[in-house]
Amino acid sequence: MINLLRNILLKSCLASALLLSACGDDEIPPEDRPPDELYKAAEQLLQETDYVDAAVLFGEVERLYPYSDYAKRAVIMSAFAYQKAGLYEESRIAAARYLDFYPADEDAAYAQYLIALSHYDQIDDVSRDQAVTLDAIRALRSVGEFYPDSEYATSAQLKLDLAHDHLAAKEMEIGRYYMKQGHFGAAINRFRVVVEEYETTSHTPEALHRLVESYLSLGLDDEALIAAAILGYNFRGSEWYQDSYNLLSDRNLGTREPDAGATGWLGETYRRVIRGEWL
Repeated sequence: MINLLRNILLKSCLASALLLSACGDDEIPPEDRPPDELYKAAEQLLQETDYVDAAVLFGEVERLYPYSDYAKRAVIMSAFAYQKAGLYEESRIAAARYLDFYPADEDAAYAQYLIALSHYDQIDDVSRDQAVTLDAIRALRSVGEFYPDSEYATSAQLKLDLAHDHLAAKEMEIGRYYMKQGHFGAAINRFRVVVEEYETTSHTPEALHRLVESYLSLGLDDEALIAAAILGYNFRGSEWYQDSYNLLSDRNLGTREPDAGATGWLGETYRRVIRGEWL
């Protein structure tokens, strides 16, 4: 909160400096300058990639002339400029304000997309907490749900897929760690999440192979065979299937058929995926 207040005060001072600078030697009060001049000055700053100053000046257009034709556009432009500057919270606040005031406007979809980007662009290291990724997923879904016909829906879906891939990578990282520590039950729980919740990501083949490894380590041959069967059915050409097949062959299990009546989540997955049994 202290940092946010400090940023607000800094922006206020910066806005005053920008406006006085725009006035020239005559030092015309900001309130006496027409909105079109202020808006054009903000656009000029944007073209010069001076994103923070541009965002602040767009904000002043809205503050000083809230009922002008420029005010509405200034709000979305300030959100865009803050996003370009990497000030994601400020961008999100401005975009949310636009949606509050103009929910049916043609730029509403873009405002929602900017909110999603304000989270998505902060996804970085897979080793970090994934709360930002979850926020991005929720916001990206909103773009598709509320504005499915907009030009941003496709981009939002692509980013949504990448965000899911990021979460799956985190589950895999933790699962591998548990395996190295010999905690195979905990590892299985992580790989299960990938198979059940992130099955369309690039990490699913490895997750199934790690399940084979983990179940074999626990002496659960039937479960290992089922995981390998699902892996072979969906990803027979992958290196992970070959690795699983080699493991099973070393245990003289390579030609053994999995138990089609197995219970538990893996058995249900097997019957649904391979046998087409949904009930």
